[in-house]
Amino acid sequence: MMIVILILLGIVLILFTYLTIRFKSGKRKAELHWQHSNIQKMHNLGTVQFCQIIPLIDWYTSREALKGEAGVSYLIETDNVSILFDVGFNMKQTDPSPLINNMKQLGITMDDFDTIVISHNHLDHVGGMKWQRQRTFSLANQQIDLGEKTVYTPIPMTYPGLSPILSKNPTVISEGVTTIGTIANQDFYSGWIEEQALAINMKGKGILLIVGCGHQTLPKILMRAESLFEEPIYGIIGGLHYPVTASRIKIMGINMQKYIGICRPPWSPITIDAVKENIDLLKKRNPGVVALSAHDSCDESIAAFKNAFPAIYKEVKVGERIVIQ
Repeated sequence: MMIVILILLGIVLILFTYLTIRFKSGKRKAELHWQHSNIQKMHNLGTVQFCQIIPLIDWYTSREALKGEAGVSYLIETDNVSILFDVGFNMKQTDPSPLINNMKQLGITMDDFDTIVISHNHLDHVGGMKWQRQRTFSLANQQIDLGEKTVYTPIPMTYPGLSPILSKNPTVISEGVTTIGTIANQDFYSGWIEEQALAINMKGKGILLIVGCGHQTLPKILMRAESLFEEPIYGIIGGLHYPVTASRIKIMGINMQKYIGICRPPWSPITIDAVKENIDLLKKRNPGVVALSAHDSCDESIAAFKNAFPAIYKEVKVGERIVIQ
């Protein structure tokens, strides 16, 4: 028995050593990726007068008939384009998926969007682990016909019958709407991540950022936006991964999000003080709207954002529309 224990301890030590070396190497690579990114100002993006965000998948819901889960999918409508931003988790691979169920409950059909943007290739944003492994995505338990929709992905991805556009660099989607390009980071457990966010230039207001998980980190998202645009940052909506006290995903009682996806070593998890430092960073931009997704942030972090931005904070709940005009 003692020999078996020693062997298991040896395997754990080897694995932990490998993950530590990979993490440190990945962090150096991500920093080089950041330093060498050649970002040019976008002078002719144009503007939109109207933007509506309808959360289709997130942790909290606005009514019982809607299904919440630890994933993200938003329907984003502007003057000229309708975007499905990420496609949720569907952890149990049910039919109908939570996304399809919620779309039906809200009276939303496939005809209500013409574009799909994937923020990053993680299971809670592409429809499940099997799709993540295949570098594809799915709105349902099985991939459905998406017609001729335009798809933008942060890494090379596929979808039957479509040719997704790789948007590693900032890519204009429509008048006043663009991706900000990928920002890389390294997670201790899940490895290399390249994530993109959306930027919408609201007329007379500035840049509205819509984020999937925030693995890029808020400071780098803000710096990227300020490198791209002359306009000020008007607001930010979405996930920023602040699981300080709890996690929406638990396995055998372990708060998984506190350790996986934070892009920090597991012995140094994110703290509420770190969250408040990011809040102070955002406050300096004097935003007009802030909304934090609960799919990857705990209630304490959400409360900190609400307290910091009481007049402009919006709830992110499935079915609850956020309208900006």
